[in-house]
Amino acid sequence: MKLEKRYAEHPEDMKLYDTGRMRDHFLFDKVFIKDEISLCYTHSDRVVFGGAYPAAKKLQLKGGKDFGSDVFLDRRELGIICIDGSGTVTADGKVFKMKKGDGLYIGKGTAQVVFAAADKEKAAKFYMASTPAHTTYPTTHIPIEKANPRKLGEASTCNARTIYQYVHPAVLQSCQLSMGMTILEEGSVWNTMPVHTHERRMEVYFYFDMKPGQVVFHLHGQTTETRHLVMKNEEAVISPSWSIHSGAGTAAYTFIWAMAGENQIFDDMDTVPAVELK
Repeated sequence: MKLEKRYAEHPEDMKLYDTGRMRDHFLFDKVFIKDEISLCYTHSDRVVFGGAYPAAKKLQLKGGKDFGSDVFLDRRELGIICIDGSGTVTADGKVFKMKKGDGLYIGKGTAQVVFAAADKEKAAKFYMASTPAHTTYPTTHIPIEKANPRKLGEASTCNARTIYQYVHPAVLQSCQLSMGMTILEEGSVWNTMPVHTHERRMEVYFYFDMKPGQVVFHLHGQTTETRHLVMKNEEAVISPSWSIHSGAGTAAYTFIWAMAGENQIFDDMDTVPAVELK
Protein backbone atom coordinates (compact mmCIF):
# COMPACT_ATOMS: atom_id res chain seq x y z
CA MET A 1 0.00 0.00 0.00
CA LYS A 2 1.40 3.39 -1.02
CA LEU A 3 0.65 6.59 0.91
CA GLU A 4 1.42 10.25 0.17
CA LYS A 5 0.91 13.05 2.70
CA ARG A 6 -0.25 16.61 2.13
CA TYR A 7 -0.27 19.29 4.82
CA ALA A 8 -2.85 22.05 5.23
CA GLU A 9 -2.16 25.50 3.77
CA HIS A 10 -3.21 29.01 4.71
CA PRO A 11 -5.03 30.85 1.89
CA GLU A 12 -2.53 33.73 2.11
CA ASP A 13 0.29 31.29 1.34
CA MET A 14 -1.53 29.99 -1.74
CA LYS A 15 -1.31 33.43 -3.35
CA LEU A 16 2.44 32.88 -3.76
CA TYR A 17 2.19 29.45 -5.42
CA ASP A 18 3.17 28.98 -9.03
CA THR A 19 1.72 26.15 -11.16
CA GLY A 20 4.26 23.62 -9.88
CA ARG A 21 3.58 24.35 -6.22
CA MET A 22 -0.18 24.31 -6.77
CA ARG A 23 0.09 20.84 -8.28
CA ASP A 24 2.48 19.61 -5.59
CA HIS A 25 0.20 20.70 -2.76
CA PHE A 26 -3.30 19.99 -4.10
CA LEU A 27 -3.15 17.51 -6.99
CA PHE A 28 -2.98 13.72 -6.52
CA ASP A 29 -2.28 12.05 -9.87
CA LYS A 30 -1.34 8.53 -8.72
CA VAL A 31 -4.83 7.37 -7.77
CA PHE A 32 -4.63 4.06 -9.62
CA ILE A 33 -1.55 1.82 -9.74
CA LYS A 34 -2.21 -1.72 -10.95
CA ASP A 35 -2.22 -4.30 -8.15
CA GLU A 36 -1.70 -1.58 -5.53
CA ILE A 37 -3.71 0.50 -3.09
CA SER A 38 -2.60 4.10 -3.61
CA LEU A 39 -3.72 6.68 -1.04
CA CYS A 40 -3.22 10.33 -0.16
CA TYR A 41 -3.50 11.62 3.42
CA THR A 42 -4.42 15.29 3.61
CA HIS A 43 -4.30 17.11 6.92
CA SER A 44 -7.35 19.09 5.79
CA ASP A 45 -9.86 17.38 8.11
CA ARG A 46 -7.53 14.31 7.96
CA VAL A 47 -9.24 12.89 4.91
CA VAL A 48 -7.62 9.89 3.22
CA PHE A 49 -8.52 9.22 -0.42
CA GLY A 50 -7.27 7.19 -3.34
CA GLY A 51 -7.77 3.98 -5.25
CA ALA A 52 -7.54 0.20 -5.13
CA TYR A 53 -6.72 -1.40 -8.49
CA PRO A 54 -6.78 -5.20 -8.13
CA ALA A 55 -5.98 -7.33 -11.16
CA ALA A 56 -3.78 -10.38 -10.63
CA LYS A 57 -4.07 -10.32 -6.84
CA LYS A 58 -6.32 -9.31 -3.98
CA LEU A 59 -5.50 -6.10 -2.12
CA GLN A 60 -5.98 -5.57 1.61
CA LEU A 61 -6.41 -2.17 3.22
CA LYS A 62 -3.92 -1.82 6.08
CA GLY A 63 -3.21 0.58 8.89
CA GLY A 64 0.18 1.40 10.37
CA LYS A 65 2.05 4.19 12.06
CA ASP A 66 0.43 6.89 9.91
CA PHE A 67 -2.98 5.89 11.34
CA GLY A 68 -1.90 4.99 14.87
CA SER A 69 -3.30 1.48 14.49
CA ASP A 70 -2.63 -1.69 12.53
CA VAL A 71 -6.31 -1.58 11.55
CA PHE A 72 -7.04 1.16 9.01
CA LEU A 73 -10.66 1.57 10.15
CA ASP A 74 -9.94 1.40 13.87
CA ARG A 75 -10.98 5.06 14.18
CA ARG A 76 -12.21 5.76 10.65
CA GLU A 77 -15.13 5.19 8.28
CA LEU A 78 -14.85 4.52 4.55
CA GLY A 79 -16.79 5.19 1.35
CA ILE A 80 -16.08 3.30 -1.88
CA ILE A 81 -17.37 3.68 -5.45
CA CYS A 82 -16.45 1.28 -8.27
CA ILE A 83 -15.52 3.37 -11.31
CA ASP A 84 -14.49 0.66 -13.80
CA GLY A 85 -14.82 -3.08 -14.26
CA SER A 86 -16.41 -5.24 -11.63
CA GLY A 87 -15.22 -7.02 -8.52
CA THR A 88 -15.77 -7.57 -4.84
CA VAL A 89 -15.07 -5.80 -1.60
CA THR A 90 -14.93 -8.09 1.43
CA ALA A 91 -15.50 -6.45 4.82
CA ASP A 92 -14.81 -8.73 7.80
CA GLY A 93 -15.72 -11.78 5.74
CA LYS A 94 -18.87 -10.39 4.12
CA VAL A 95 -18.56 -10.20 0.34
CA PHE A 96 -20.12 -7.33 -1.62
CA LYS A 97 -20.30 -7.60 -5.41
CA MET A 98 -19.55 -4.29 -7.11
CA LYS A 99 -20.12 -3.15 -10.68
CA LYS A 100 -19.35 0.23 -12.19
CA GLY A 101 -21.33 2.90 -10.33
CA ASP A 102 -21.96 0.84 -7.20
CA GLY A 103 -21.01 2.22 -3.80
CA LEU A 104 -20.23 0.81 -0.37
CA TYR A 105 -20.07 2.38 3.09
CA ILE A 106 -17.93 0.56 5.67
CA GLY A 107 -18.24 1.53 9.32
CA LYS A 108 -15.66 2.23 11.98
CA GLY A 109 -13.99 -0.78 13.56
CA THR A 110 -14.06 -3.09 10.53
CA ALA A 111 -10.87 -5.10 10.89
CA GLN A 112 -10.35 -6.38 7.35
CA VAL A 113 -11.17 -4.86 3.96
CA VAL A 114 -10.09 -6.75 0.83
CA PHE A 115 -10.51 -5.69 -2.83
CA ALA A 116 -10.60 -8.18 -5.71
CA ALA A 117 -11.41 -8.16 -9.43
CA ALA A 118 -14.22 -10.38 -10.67
CA ASP A 119 -12.04 -11.52 -13.56
CA LYS A 120 -8.25 -11.84 -13.26
CA GLU A 121 -7.97 -10.93 -16.94
CA LYS A 122 -9.65 -7.54 -16.31
CA ALA A 123 -8.79 -5.27 -13.42
CA ALA A 124 -11.35 -3.40 -11.33
CA LYS A 125 -10.99 0.16 -10.07
CA PHE A 126 -12.34 1.20 -6.67
CA TYR A 127 -12.15 4.86 -5.63
CA MET A 128 -12.35 5.48 -1.88
CA ALA A 129 -12.45 8.24 0.74
CA SER A 130 -12.10 7.92 4.50
CA THR A 131 -12.62 10.28 7.43
CA PRO A 132 -12.12 9.99 11.20
CA ALA A 133 -15.18 8.51 12.93
CA HIS A 134 -16.47 8.60 16.49
CA THR A 135 -18.94 5.72 16.41
CA THR A 136 -19.88 2.71 14.29
CA TYR A 137 -22.66 2.72 11.70
CA PRO A 138 -23.66 -0.34 9.68
CA THR A 139 -21.71 -1.34 6.60
CA THR A 140 -24.10 -0.75 3.69
CA HIS A 141 -24.01 -1.70 0.01
CA ILE A 142 -25.29 1.11 -2.23
CA PRO A 143 -25.90 0.06 -5.85
CA ILE A 144 -26.26 3.09 -8.08
CA GLU A 145 -29.97 2.28 -8.32
CA LYS A 146 -30.26 2.95 -4.57
CA ALA A 147 -28.22 6.17 -4.53
CA ASN A 148 -30.25 9.37 -4.15
CA PRO A 149 -30.38 11.19 -7.54
CA ARG A 150 -30.72 14.96 -7.87
CA LYS A 151 -30.97 16.58 -11.30
CA LEU A 152 -29.51 20.07 -11.47
CA GLY A 153 -28.59 22.64 -14.10
CA GLU A 154 -29.74 22.97 -17.67
CA ALA A 155 -28.36 22.71 -21.18
CA SER A 156 -28.55 26.46 -21.77
CA THR A 157 -25.91 27.05 -19.07
CA CYS A 158 -23.83 23.98 -20.02
CA ASN A 159 -24.30 22.30 -16.63
CA ALA A 160 -27.10 19.73 -16.92
CA ARG A 161 -26.06 16.97 -14.53
CA THR A 162 -27.28 14.32 -12.15
CA ILE A 163 -25.84 14.15 -8.64
CA TYR A 164 -25.97 10.68 -7.09
CA GLN A 165 -25.71 10.85 -3.30
CA TYR A 166 -24.27 7.65 -1.77
CA VAL A 167 -22.90 8.42 1.70
CA HIS A 168 -25.50 11.01 2.62
CA PRO A 169 -28.29 11.39 5.20
CA ALA A 170 -30.86 10.72 2.47
CA VAL A 171 -29.37 7.24 2.03
CA LEU A 172 -27.61 6.21 5.25
CA GLN A 173 -26.06 7.51 8.46
CA SER A 174 -22.34 8.18 8.79
CA CYS A 175 -20.19 10.12 11.22
CA GLN A 176 -18.91 12.94 9.02
CA LEU A 177 -18.18 11.51 5.58
CA SER A 178 -20.35 12.67 2.68
CA MET A 179 -19.72 11.18 -0.74
CA GLY A 180 -21.36 11.04 -4.13
CA MET A 181 -20.92 11.02 -7.88
CA THR A 182 -21.94 13.61 -10.47
CA ILE A 183 -22.50 12.71 -14.12
CA LEU A 184 -22.62 15.53 -16.66
CA GLU A 185 -24.86 15.21 -19.70
CA GLU A 186 -23.41 15.33 -23.19
CA GLY A 187 -22.77 18.94 -24.14
CA SER A 188 -22.47 20.11 -20.52
CA VAL A 189 -19.04 20.93 -19.10
CA TRP A 190 -19.52 23.02 -15.92
CA ASN A 191 -19.77 21.03 -12.69
CA THR A 192 -20.66 24.07 -10.57
CA MET A 193 -21.35 27.62 -11.70
CA PRO A 194 -21.94 29.90 -9.93
CA VAL A 195 -19.15 28.70 -7.69
CA HIS A 196 -19.51 28.18 -3.97
CA THR A 197 -17.52 27.66 -0.81
CA HIS A 198 -18.43 25.88 2.41
CA GLU A 199 -16.33 27.00 5.36
CA ARG A 200 -17.57 24.10 7.46
CA ARG A 201 -16.38 21.37 5.10
CA MET A 202 -13.41 20.56 2.89
CA GLU A 203 -13.84 18.58 -0.32
CA VAL A 204 -11.90 16.26 -2.59
CA TYR A 205 -12.82 16.01 -6.28
CA PHE A 206 -11.88 12.97 -8.41
CA TYR A 207 -12.36 13.33 -12.17
CA PHE A 208 -12.83 10.34 -14.49
CA ASP A 209 -14.65 9.02 -17.57
CA MET A 210 -12.81 11.64 -19.60
CA LYS A 211 -12.19 10.82 -23.26
CA PRO A 212 -8.58 10.73 -24.52
CA GLY A 213 -7.22 14.22 -25.03
CA GLN A 214 -9.83 15.87 -22.80
CA VAL A 215 -9.06 17.83 -19.61
CA VAL A 216 -10.90 19.65 -16.83
CA PHE A 217 -9.88 23.10 -15.58
CA HIS A 218 -10.53 22.87 -11.83
CA LEU A 219 -11.00 26.28 -10.19
CA HIS A 220 -9.29 26.83 -6.86
CA GLY A 221 -8.49 29.58 -4.36
CA GLN A 222 -10.47 32.34 -2.71
CA THR A 223 -13.16 34.19 -4.62
CA THR A 224 -10.96 37.25 -5.12
CA GLU A 225 -7.75 35.29 -5.75
CA THR A 226 -8.63 32.41 -8.07
CA ARG A 227 -6.26 29.83 -9.53
CA HIS A 228 -6.75 26.71 -11.63
CA LEU A 229 -5.32 23.23 -12.00
CA VAL A 230 -5.50 21.33 -15.28
CA MET A 231 -6.85 17.85 -14.46
CA LYS A 232 -6.44 14.74 -16.59
CA ASN A 233 -8.46 11.53 -16.42
CA GLU A 234 -8.50 9.75 -13.04
CA GLU A 235 -6.81 12.51 -11.07
CA ALA A 236 -7.95 14.01 -7.74
CA VAL A 237 -7.66 17.48 -6.22
CA ILE A 238 -7.87 18.72 -2.63
CA SER A 239 -10.13 21.73 -2.05
CA PRO A 240 -9.72 23.21 1.46
CA SER A 241 -12.72 24.80 3.15
CA TRP A 242 -11.54 28.30 2.19
CA SER A 243 -11.38 27.45 -1.51
CA ILE A 244 -13.97 27.54 -4.24
CA HIS A 245 -14.47 24.21 -5.99
CA SER A 246 -15.80 24.35 -9.49
CA GLY A 247 -14.60 23.29 -12.88
CA ALA A 248 -15.17 23.20 -16.61
CA GLY A 249 -14.05 20.51 -19.01
CA THR A 250 -13.33 20.40 -22.71
CA ALA A 251 -16.11 17.76 -22.90
CA ALA A 252 -18.51 16.03 -20.52
CA TYR A 253 -17.03 13.96 -17.68
CA THR A 254 -17.92 12.38 -14.34
CA PHE A 255 -16.54 13.19 -10.91
CA ILE A 256 -16.74 11.84 -7.38
CA TRP A 257 -16.92 14.32 -4.52
CA ALA A 258 -16.12 13.51 -0.90
CA MET A 259 -16.55 15.95 1.98
CA ALA A 260 -15.66 16.08 5.66
CA GLY A 261 -16.22 18.69 8.33
CA GLU A 262 -18.71 20.00 10.83
CA ASN A 263 -21.93 19.01 9.11
CA GLN A 264 -23.46 16.89 6.36
CA ILE A 265 -26.08 19.31 5.05
CA PHE A 266 -25.49 19.15 1.30
CA ASP A 267 -26.84 22.64 0.59
CA ASP A 268 -24.84 24.33 3.38
CA MET A 269 -22.80 26.51 1.05
CA ASP A 270 -22.11 30.13 0.20
CA THR A 271 -22.77 30.82 -3.46
CA VAL A 272 -20.70 33.47 -5.20
CA PRO A 273 -22.00 35.28 -8.33
CA ALA A 274 -19.66 34.79 -11.27
CA VAL A 275 -19.26 38.56 -11.76
CA GLU A 276 -17.68 38.83 -8.28
CA LEU A 277 -14.83 36.41 -9.05
CA LYS A 278 -11.35 37.76 -9.62
